Amino acid sequence: MEETPEGTSVGVDDPYEHAGVCDRLTDDGRCRFAFEHPEQDEAFARERRADEFACPVVDPGSDWEWADCPHFRSRNRDRECVRCGLEERRMAHSDERPLLEEHHLSYADGLRPSSDQNAARSDDAQGGETLSHEITVYLCRWCHAKVHDSWARVTDDVSPDPEAVAEKENRRSREQSELGFESAAERYDE
Repeated sequence: MEETPEGTSVGVDDPYEHAGVCDRLTDDGRCRFAFEHPEQDEAFARERRADEFACPVVDPGSDWEWADCPHFRSRNRDRECVRCGLEERRMAHSDERPLLEEHHLSYADGLRPSSDQNAARSDDAQGGETLSHEITVYLCRWCHAKVHDSWARVTDDVSPDPEAVAEKENRRSREQSELGFESAAERYDE
């Protein structure tokens, strides 16, 4: 199973199985990274510019995969836990800890390959340099703790923790009470 740089489990064997489309891919199949940040990788930007910034991964004639792209990044945008399905419930103007936390399946640190099976392909694509990409999903803080304690996997089919459901319902009831009408005179009457 993959591990963080500190050695704790991330809960998956291959982060690319859980990665979505690259965050830098535009709707028309172009690479936003090469267009907006050419100074960060001039050779890559030059190649993309020569191909009208087309992403080689989505090109049907190319054999590239997400693991081959040196600037791939995939962050989950769904605001629910990928493990138990708990939905986020944020309170406006509150500094309470969120129910969901971003969980890294892979880190963009360049220190090690993102997965063993992709290491060889990444080595070939970059002339011996191994790639590491940022791949994140959302986990509720209860599932997040279980995954990092090394005994749970992201793909486990589980129900939300009872404490998580209680916290979500507590926030929901406070949200509902805010929607009820109460005149300022009643609210601030001393």
